[in-house]
Amino acid sequence: MSRSPRSPLLLAGLLATAGVAHFASPRSFDATIPQALPGRPRTWTYASGAVELALAGGLALPRTRRTAALATAAFFVGVFPANVKMAVDWRHRPAPLKAAALGRLPLQLPLVLWARSIAKNTEGQA
Repeated sequence: MSRSPRSPLLLAGLLATAGVAHFASPRSFDATIPQALPGRPRTWTYASGAVELALAGGLALPRTRRTAALATAAFFVGVFPANVKMAVDWRHRPAPLKAAALGRLPLQLPLVLWARSIAKNTEGQA
């Protein structure tokens, strides 16, 4: 999946966009934070946005790309419960919104595989 030399930068752009969105519109992200997590949802929203920005930076730099790509794959797995919560919470919303929430769930796997592919293609480079 990471055959293009631009692939790490595209994933970095995706993460940077999501990270900025966490700070620009935190309320929409707060609602996806599972209640089982300690603390306030806003804290988790900002922490998640900061992690996304840090991962984007790591992916953009060849020296840190492999480590950042592996961390990105783990991050995508870690935020999956928030996507599940969103899908459950949105089950009674209008069809397009419900479809978007449900559609996010299977998209996590290609994102994880994309990040792992970047890590694999970066082995031995620095």
